[in-house]
Amino acid sequence: MNSIKQLFQQKDKNLLSIYFTCGYPELDDTAQVISQLEKSGVDFIEVGLPYSDPLADGPTIQDSSQKALENGINLDIVFDQLMEIKETNKKPLVLMGYLNQMLKYGEDKFCQKVVDCEIDTLIIPDLPMVEFENHYQALFDKYGITNVFLITPHTSEDRIRKIDSYTKAFIYVVASASITGAKGEISNQQIAYFKRIKAMNLQSKLIIGFGISDKETFNTACAYANGAIIGSAFIKNLGKNGVDKINKFINPILS
Repeated sequence: MNSIKQLFQQKDKNLLSIYFTCGYPELDDTAQVISQLEKSGVDFIEVGLPYSDPLADGPTIQDSSQKALENGINLDIVFDQLMEIKETNKKPLVLMGYLNQMLKYGEDKFCQKVVDCEIDTLIIPDLPMVEFENHYQALFDKYGITNVFLITPHTSEDRIRKIDSYTKAFIYVVASASITGAKGEISNQQIAYFKRIKAMNLQSKLIIGFGISDKETFNTACAYANGAIIGSAFIKNLGKNGVDKINKFINPILS
């Protein structure tokens, strides 16, 4: 069974996921970041593959990707780092990257490496639905990998229901029609959107991301979904305070 689906069988409310960028702040920080996040009590971890043109990401994550690339990170190093921690890490990992990274690396080689690292869930924001249906669904099924689709306030009901039919892990509910980054309080307009999605009574679990940054926004998101992902705010904290202070960022959110 998919690791995220297993997680939801144990806990289906108030799940906290943290996104981080591999190779940031330093090239060899990946394993320690995952270890510290596991100890801090997060429910699952979104592992970001640094990319030169991360179209879904705002300035904070873009900057972390650029720094990681300058540090010398590449997919081979990422997979080696993830192999190092697979025996000790007990939290499900979700790998987030872009389609061109998989294409350049080689689709089958990429998928095999993912499986070798004991990861079974991908987020590829720029994977077109038609490409998934025509090719990648069969490829991912071959390797036992699940793809997570994103929806936004502008996603049609028909498309949301189609995504729901394909979902085996969760639907990523993008909180606003924008790039990643902390945006302060969640607006009434966003809450109306969350309520609309919740009222659709989808079969899939819902995780809200983009603009979730602290305890208040996390709790608000969790009132309308099964959990939420914090990315940019964590990256900022990581860049400022380092790997050793991860627990001080997570504790107030979960307290």
